[in-house]
Amino acid sequence: MKNKLKDILKNKLTNKELAMVPSSYDIVGGIIIFSDFPKELSKKEKTIGNEIIKNYNQIKSVYKKTRKYSGEYRTPKLKLLTGENNKETIYTENNTRLKLNVEKVYFSPRLSEERKRISNQVKNNESVLVMFSGCGVYPLTISKNTKVKNIMGIEINPTAHKYALENLKLNKTKNIELIKGDVKNILPKINKKFDRIIMPLPKGAENFLDLAVSKIKKNGIIHLYSFSEENKYDEITKIIKNKCKKKKKQCKILNIVKCGQFSPRVFRICVDIKIKQ
Repeated sequence: MKNKLKDILKNKLTNKELAMVPSSYDIVGGIIIFSDFPKELSKKEKTIGNEIIKNYNQIKSVYKKTRKYSGEYRTPKLKLLTGENNKETIYTENNTRLKLNVEKVYFSPRLSEERKRISNQVKNNESVLVMFSGCGVYPLTISKNTKVKNIMGIEINPTAHKYALENLKLNKTKNIELIKGDVKNILPKINKKFDRIIMPLPKGAENFLDLAVSKIKKNGIIHLYSFSEENKYDEITKIIKNKCKKKKKQCKILNIVKCGQFSPRVFRICVDIKIKQ
Protein backbone atom coordinates (compact mmCIF):
# COMPACT_ATOMS: atom_id res chain seq x y z
CA MET A 1 0.00 0.00 0.00
CA LYS A 2 2.87 2.41 0.74
CA ASN A 3 3.89 2.63 -2.90
CA LYS A 4 0.35 3.41 -4.04
CA LEU A 5 -0.86 5.89 -1.41
CA LYS A 6 0.56 8.98 -3.09
CA ASP A 7 -0.59 7.69 -6.49
CA ILE A 8 -4.25 7.63 -5.42
CA LEU A 9 -3.91 11.14 -3.95
CA LYS A 10 -2.10 12.86 -6.82
CA ASN A 11 -5.31 14.24 -8.32
CA LYS A 12 -6.61 15.41 -4.96
CA LEU A 13 -3.57 17.23 -3.56
CA THR A 14 -1.05 19.76 -4.80
CA ASN A 15 2.53 18.59 -5.28
CA LYS A 16 3.50 20.41 -2.09
CA GLU A 17 0.73 18.71 -0.13
CA LEU A 18 1.54 15.36 -1.71
CA ALA A 19 5.13 15.60 -0.47
CA MET A 20 3.86 15.99 3.09
CA VAL A 21 1.63 12.89 3.09
CA PRO A 22 2.94 10.67 5.91
CA SER A 23 4.78 7.51 4.92
CA SER A 24 4.53 6.09 8.45
CA TYR A 25 1.32 4.25 9.30
CA ASP A 26 0.06 0.92 10.59
CA ILE A 27 -2.71 -1.28 9.22
CA VAL A 28 -4.49 -3.33 11.88
CA GLY A 29 -7.35 -5.33 10.39
CA GLY A 30 -9.77 -2.84 8.84
CA ILE A 31 -8.10 0.18 10.47
CA ILE A 32 -5.25 2.39 9.25
CA ILE A 33 -3.44 4.54 11.82
CA PHE A 34 -1.13 7.42 10.90
CA SER A 35 1.60 8.09 13.47
CA ASP A 36 2.42 11.66 12.45
CA PHE A 37 0.06 13.85 10.46
CA PRO A 38 1.34 17.33 9.46
CA LYS A 39 -0.72 20.31 10.61
CA GLU A 40 -0.40 21.68 7.08
CA LEU A 41 -2.66 18.84 5.89
CA SER A 42 -5.35 19.32 8.57
CA LYS A 43 -7.86 20.63 6.00
CA LYS A 44 -7.14 17.66 3.73
CA GLU A 45 -7.49 14.91 6.35
CA LYS A 46 -10.97 13.90 5.29
CA THR A 47 -10.05 13.97 1.59
CA ILE A 48 -7.06 11.71 2.21
CA GLY A 49 -9.10 9.37 4.42
CA ASN A 50 -11.94 9.13 1.91
CA GLU A 51 -9.56 8.25 -0.92
CA ILE A 52 -7.98 5.49 1.18
CA ILE A 53 -11.37 3.94 1.98
CA LYS A 54 -12.48 4.33 -1.64
CA ASN A 55 -9.40 2.55 -3.01
CA TYR A 56 -8.76 -0.12 -0.37
CA ASN A 57 -11.76 -2.31 0.37
CA GLN A 58 -10.30 -3.77 3.57
CA ILE A 59 -9.95 -0.34 5.23
CA LYS A 60 -13.07 0.78 7.09
CA SER A 61 -11.62 3.46 9.40
CA VAL A 62 -8.79 6.00 9.13
CA TYR A 63 -7.29 7.37 12.36
CA LYS A 64 -4.33 9.50 13.35
CA LYS A 65 -2.45 9.41 16.64
CA THR A 66 -2.93 12.54 18.74
CA ARG A 67 -0.87 11.02 21.56
CA LYS A 68 1.90 8.47 21.20
CA TYR A 69 2.10 5.34 23.35
CA SER A 70 1.94 6.51 26.97
CA GLY A 71 0.40 5.89 30.37
CA GLU A 72 0.52 2.75 32.50
CA TYR A 73 -0.59 0.53 29.63
CA ARG A 74 1.42 2.28 26.86
CA THR A 75 -1.64 2.97 24.72
CA PRO A 76 -2.17 5.71 22.09
CA LYS A 77 -4.90 8.33 21.70
CA LEU A 78 -6.58 8.33 18.30
CA LYS A 79 -8.69 10.77 16.29
CA LEU A 80 -10.99 9.57 13.53
CA LEU A 81 -10.28 11.17 10.15
CA THR A 82 -13.00 9.37 8.22
CA GLY A 83 -14.90 6.10 8.02
CA GLU A 84 -16.49 4.02 10.77
CA ASN A 85 -15.85 5.24 14.32
CA ASN A 86 -14.98 1.74 15.52
CA LYS A 87 -11.61 1.06 17.12
CA GLU A 88 -12.23 -2.67 17.48
CA THR A 89 -11.06 -4.92 14.67
CA ILE A 90 -9.94 -8.44 13.74
CA TYR A 91 -6.29 -8.73 12.71
CA THR A 92 -4.58 -11.79 11.25
CA GLU A 93 -0.91 -12.79 11.26
CA ASN A 94 1.16 -15.98 11.56
CA ASN A 95 -1.88 -18.30 11.46
CA THR A 96 -3.62 -16.38 14.26
CA ARG A 97 -6.71 -14.17 14.44
CA LEU A 98 -6.74 -11.38 17.00
CA LYS A 99 -9.60 -9.23 18.18
CA LEU A 100 -8.55 -5.96 19.82
CA ASN A 101 -9.30 -2.29 20.37
CA VAL A 102 -6.40 -0.35 18.85
CA GLU A 103 -6.73 2.50 21.38
CA LYS A 104 -7.07 0.41 24.54
CA VAL A 105 -4.48 -2.29 23.86
CA TYR A 106 -0.77 -1.88 23.13
CA PHE A 107 -0.19 -3.64 19.80
CA SER A 108 2.25 -3.28 16.92
CA PRO A 109 1.69 -5.08 13.61
CA ARG A 110 5.29 -4.16 12.75
CA LEU A 111 6.49 -6.93 15.07
CA SER A 112 4.83 -9.69 13.06
CA GLU A 113 8.11 -11.01 11.64
CA GLU A 114 9.76 -10.75 15.06
CA ARG A 115 7.00 -12.82 16.63
CA LYS A 116 7.52 -15.39 13.88
CA ARG A 117 11.28 -15.36 14.59
CA ILE A 118 10.64 -16.16 18.24
CA SER A 119 8.13 -18.93 17.51
CA ASN A 120 10.62 -20.51 15.08
CA GLN A 121 13.05 -20.94 18.00
CA VAL A 122 10.59 -22.72 20.28
CA LYS A 123 11.38 -26.41 20.58
CA ASN A 124 8.94 -29.28 21.05
CA ASN A 125 7.48 -29.65 24.56
CA GLU A 126 8.89 -26.39 25.88
CA SER A 127 7.20 -24.56 28.71
CA VAL A 128 6.99 -20.85 27.83
CA LEU A 129 6.21 -17.73 29.85
CA VAL A 130 5.15 -14.48 28.20
CA MET A 131 5.46 -11.55 30.59
CA PHE A 132 3.27 -8.62 29.47
CA SER A 133 1.19 -10.84 27.15
CA GLY A 134 -1.24 -8.12 25.97
CA CYS A 135 -4.11 -9.35 23.81
CA GLY A 136 -2.38 -12.73 23.52
CA VAL A 137 -0.41 -12.33 20.31
CA TYR A 138 2.85 -13.95 21.47
CA PRO A 139 1.19 -16.90 23.26
CA LEU A 140 -1.11 -17.53 20.29
CA THR A 141 1.66 -17.25 17.69
CA ILE A 142 3.68 -19.85 19.60
CA SER A 143 0.68 -22.10 20.24
CA LYS A 144 -0.47 -22.09 16.61
CA ASN A 145 2.95 -22.58 15.02
CA THR A 146 4.88 -24.93 17.33
CA LYS A 147 4.52 -28.11 19.37
CA VAL A 148 4.99 -26.24 22.64
CA LYS A 149 3.91 -28.04 25.82
CA ASN A 150 2.27 -25.10 27.56
CA ILE A 151 2.33 -21.30 27.66
CA MET A 152 1.57 -18.90 30.48
CA GLY A 153 0.81 -15.24 29.83
CA ILE A 154 0.63 -12.46 32.44
CA GLU A 155 -0.92 -9.07 31.64
CA ILE A 156 -1.75 -6.08 33.86
CA ASN A 157 -4.07 -4.23 31.42
CA PRO A 158 -7.59 -5.61 32.14
CA THR A 159 -8.88 -4.68 28.67
CA ALA A 160 -5.97 -6.41 26.93
CA HIS A 161 -6.49 -9.46 29.16
CA LYS A 162 -10.20 -9.53 28.26
CA TYR A 163 -9.36 -9.56 24.56
CA ALA A 164 -6.70 -12.24 25.13
CA LEU A 165 -9.32 -14.52 26.69
CA GLU A 166 -11.60 -13.91 23.69
CA ASN A 167 -8.71 -14.63 21.33
CA LEU A 168 -8.07 -18.03 22.95
CA LYS A 169 -11.62 -18.99 22.00
CA LEU A 170 -11.30 -17.39 18.56
CA ASN A 171 -8.22 -19.52 17.84
CA LYS A 172 -9.48 -22.65 19.66
CA THR A 173 -6.29 -23.05 21.68
CA LYS A 174 -6.11 -25.08 24.88
CA ASN A 175 -2.47 -25.03 25.98
CA ILE A 176 -2.40 -21.37 27.10
CA GLU A 177 -3.05 -20.13 30.63
CA LEU A 178 -3.64 -16.40 31.03
CA ILE A 179 -3.35 -14.51 34.32
CA LYS A 180 -4.44 -10.91 34.89
CA GLY A 181 -2.20 -8.87 37.16
CA ASP A 182 1.19 -7.28 37.76
CA VAL A 183 4.09 -9.67 37.06
CA LYS A 184 5.85 -8.30 40.16
CA ASN A 185 3.00 -9.67 42.28
CA ILE A 186 2.04 -12.73 40.21
CA LEU A 187 5.36 -14.28 39.22
CA PRO A 188 6.86 -14.79 42.72
CA LYS A 189 3.80 -16.92 43.53
CA ILE A 190 4.21 -19.18 40.47
CA ASN A 191 5.85 -22.38 41.64
CA LYS A 192 7.43 -23.48 38.38
CA LYS A 193 10.25 -22.63 36.01
CA PHE A 194 10.18 -22.18 32.26
CA ASP A 195 12.33 -23.21 29.28
CA ARG A 196 11.76 -19.85 27.58
CA ILE A 197 10.62 -16.44 28.79
CA ILE A 198 9.54 -13.60 26.48
CA MET A 199 9.54 -10.01 27.74
CA PRO A 200 7.81 -7.83 25.09
CA LEU A 201 7.24 -4.79 27.29
CA PRO A 202 7.23 -1.63 25.13
CA LYS A 203 9.65 0.11 27.50
CA GLY A 204 11.67 -0.86 30.57
CA ALA A 205 11.61 -4.67 30.37
CA GLU A 206 15.12 -4.77 31.84
CA ASN A 207 13.60 -3.63 35.17
CA PHE A 208 11.88 -7.02 35.37
CA LEU A 209 14.87 -9.14 34.34
CA ASP A 210 15.64 -10.26 37.89
CA LEU A 211 12.16 -11.78 38.05
CA ALA A 212 12.63 -13.56 34.74
CA VAL A 213 16.03 -14.92 35.75
CA SER A 214 14.51 -16.40 38.92
CA LYS A 215 11.95 -18.34 36.85
CA ILE A 216 14.10 -19.66 33.98
CA LYS A 217 15.42 -23.23 33.85
CA LYS A 218 19.11 -24.00 33.45
CA ASN A 219 20.09 -23.36 29.81
CA GLY A 220 16.78 -21.61 29.29
CA ILE A 221 16.35 -18.65 26.93
CA ILE A 222 15.07 -15.16 27.73
CA HIS A 223 14.00 -12.76 24.95
CA LEU A 224 14.21 -9.22 26.32
CA TYR A 225 12.99 -6.19 24.34
CA SER A 226 14.46 -2.74 24.77
CA PHE A 227 15.48 0.40 22.86
CA SER A 228 19.00 1.30 21.79
CA GLU A 229 20.94 3.31 19.29
CA GLU A 230 22.14 1.15 16.42
CA ASN A 231 25.29 -0.81 17.27
CA LYS A 232 25.51 0.83 20.69
CA TYR A 233 24.42 -2.13 22.75
CA ASP A 234 27.03 -1.95 25.52
CA GLU A 235 24.65 -0.30 27.98
CA ILE A 236 21.87 -2.88 27.71
CA THR A 237 24.28 -5.84 27.75
CA LYS A 238 25.97 -4.42 30.85
CA ILE A 239 22.60 -4.13 32.62
CA ILE A 240 21.74 -7.72 31.67
CA LYS A 241 25.05 -9.15 32.89
CA ASN A 242 24.89 -7.20 36.17
CA LYS A 243 21.36 -8.40 36.91
CA CYS A 244 22.33 -12.01 36.18
CA LYS A 245 25.40 -11.66 38.40
CA LYS A 246 23.26 -10.38 41.28
CA LYS A 247 21.12 -13.50 40.92
CA LYS A 248 24.30 -15.61 40.82
CA LYS A 249 23.55 -16.76 37.28
CA GLN A 250 25.86 -17.00 34.31
CA CYS A 251 24.40 -15.64 31.11
CA LYS A 252 25.42 -15.53 27.48
CA ILE A 253 24.14 -13.01 24.94
CA LEU A 254 23.22 -15.18 21.97
CA ASN A 255 21.93 -12.50 19.64
CA ILE A 256 20.80 -8.89 19.43
CA VAL A 257 18.16 -8.38 16.77
CA LYS A 258 16.99 -5.02 15.46
CA CYS A 259 13.22 -5.32 15.06
CA GLY A 260 11.83 -1.84 14.54
CA GLN A 261 12.66 1.85 14.53
CA PHE A 262 11.58 4.00 17.46
CA SER A 263 13.05 7.34 16.35
CA PRO A 264 15.61 8.49 13.75
CA ARG A 265 18.57 6.98 15.62
CA VAL A 266 16.91 4.66 18.13
CA PHE A 267 15.73 1.12 17.39
CA ARG A 268 13.68 -1.50 19.18
CA ILE A 269 15.91 -4.48 19.80
CA CYS A 270 15.45 -8.01 21.12
CA VAL A 271 18.29 -9.49 23.18
CA ASP A 272 18.31 -13.30 23.19
CA ILE A 273 19.89 -14.44 26.46
CA LYS A 274 20.88 -17.95 27.53
CA ILE A 275 20.96 -18.53 31.28
CA LYS A 276 23.67 -21.13 31.73
CA GLN A 277 23.19 -21.95 35.39
